[in-house]
Amino acid sequence: MNVRMEEHPILGNFSKGRKVNFTYDGKTLSGYEGEPIAAALKAAGVMVHRYTQKQHKPRGIFCAIGRCTDCVMVVDGQPNIRTCVTPLREGMCVQTQYGVSTKPDKTSEKGSD
Repeated sequence: MNVRMEEHPILGNFSKGRKVNFTYDGKTLSGYEGEPIAAALKAAGVMVHRYTQKQHKPRGIFCAIGRCTDCVMVVDGQPNIRTCVTPLREGMCVQTQYGVSTKPDKTSEKGSD
């Protein structure tokens, strides 16, 4: 079952926009124009948005109202975009964030903390 957000405490009510494609880490996904990027990712089964810089721990949606930074990702080449309050648009390039980069550093590649 594909459940989608219809109401957001900060962004208000959603009317389903047109279906659009975007890329997530090089894979083409789809969502609805205007819904938060995080909502489209969650509907596609993506739970990890970033890895912390020091300990390389996974983070995803936490507050969903733009107050924390757990959902930040690299969007269209710009790091630290809060995906829980950023509307989805056709053709966006969304990437997992590693610290402030799109690439894991040497220690996170090895999986050491």
